[in-house]
Amino acid sequence: MSETSQAGEGTGTAPAAVRTVPLSRGLSTKLLLLTIVFVLLAEVLIFLPWIASYRVSWLKERLSTAAAVSIVLVQGESTSLSRAAQNDVLMAIGAKAIAVRDGGVSRLLVVADMPPQVDSHIDLANVGMIKGMTGALDTLFFGGDRMLRVFGPVGDSDKEFELIMPDYSLRKAMLIYSRNVAFVSLLISLFTAMLVYAAIDLIMIGPIRTMTRSMLTFSEAPDDPARIIHPADRADEIGVAERELSQMQIRLQKMLSEQKHLADLGLAVSKINHDMRNILSSAQLISDRLRQVKDPTVQAFAPKLLRTLDRAVSYSEGVLAYGRTQEPPPSRRRVRLRQLVEDVHGLLDIEHGIEFINAVETAFEVDADSDQLFRVLTNLCRNSVQAMAADTESAVVRRLAVSAERIGSVSRIAVTDTGPGLPPKARENLFAAFRGSARSGGTGLGLAIAHELIRAHGGTVELVESIGGRTTFAVTIPDQPVRLDQARGTLRRPA
Repeated sequence: MSETSQAGEGTGTAPAAVRTVPLSRGLSTKLLLLTIVFVLLAEVLIFLPWIASYRVSWLKERLSTAAAVSIVLVQGESTSLSRAAQNDVLMAIGAKAIAVRDGGVSRLLVVADMPPQVDSHIDLANVGMIKGMTGALDTLFFGGDRMLRVFGPVGDSDKEFELIMPDYSLRKAMLIYSRNVAFVSLLISLFTAMLVYAAIDLIMIGPIRTMTRSMLTFSEAPDDPARIIHPADRADEIGVAERELSQMQIRLQKMLSEQKHLADLGLAVSKINHDMRNILSSAQLISDRLRQVKDPTVQAFAPKLLRTLDRAVSYSEGVLAYGRTQEPPPSRRRVRLRQLVEDVHGLLDIEHGIEFINAVETAFEVDADSDQLFRVLTNLCRNSVQAMAADTESAVVRRLAVSAERIGSVSRIAVTDTGPGLPPKARENLFAAFRGSARSGGTGLGLAIAHELIRAHGGTVELVESIGGRTTFAVTIPDQPVRLDQARGTLRRPA
């Protein structure tokens, strides 16, 4: 059994190895393993006080047995016990000697082979939690060959009993206890993990798997309404996610359908514009011959006809240029901006009375694609010229100026004219194709294309101000970032 994974990038169907996740790497397996690990960690934390309590209980049990034997011996004569009997008593307890302290006087009751030294003294009346856990771990990991002196009161007796014993039996009992606890803890963790896994798989993992499958199947055929997920009637986060995914798939399906219709319509319009441009170009060539006709009537309407045809040809070319798939990435070089502005000036059809000022310094350079920057400046300057051409009054100042400045590593080019300014509708849709035109009959494609080209440079095109008598557009282009390894290589290269 395997879980479905996120689909790979691209429009096609991803390979099966990418679209499915092996069971060993699925969310269910990870959840199961994490639950087991966390439960075992909790059991380890609980095990420390358990093993400490077991050690103290084991020692108290041995001390209680020794106390019972001591009371019998105190009331009788300890010397009446033979050596064999004493050894049997000590062997039954697992001790080397038994003593009792009464009224500050210590009395040795039973002794076998008295050890030369005692390694550890354990006062059972004053064993705290921390001391008990550290002592238990010490015995568990490093014990087995030590001699212990265990002492303390037993029950309500005012006597204090002492026991000298090796810790071999204690460590052996603790190891058996630890093994049993570990086995029980493993069973508890497995049982708990299975319950948690079953609950979470039913509540969360299962619905997530369903949503993942829905996304994958929807990506294979987004135009198929049957592949939209049907959200469950849940009020939690999973229910919200399923409903949002369903709404997103519905909106995406509608958007894709609309885009397909628009793409088909755009293709048809592009074909129509291509043929229309050829027809208009032929009509433009024929209309040029009308200027040679001396008839006053023809001379009256010929200029209007030519301007109309020019406008139609320009519209068709703009639509075709905007309809291209995508502009190529900019090929950036150091460009002398003043010379580029002069080339733009030479291309513009500037009427008499419009002054063009190239205010760019001769040494000013900009890091940009010269062809794309030329198109941007041409569009901006042509818009300014067309805006000022509508003013026929001779006293009105008609001036177009292009200037530039550098701010750190950023070049800022300003295109300023003294035209009437942009109307409010044009400002609202400034860089929107077919909606941002400032004049009647315009397409608004010039600013849209300029905005796209400059954004590919990492820069911006913005309207700084637009009032009657002054309109300024600013083109901002940052220099390319210098890669440190290339810069070091250039500096190390011998001259």
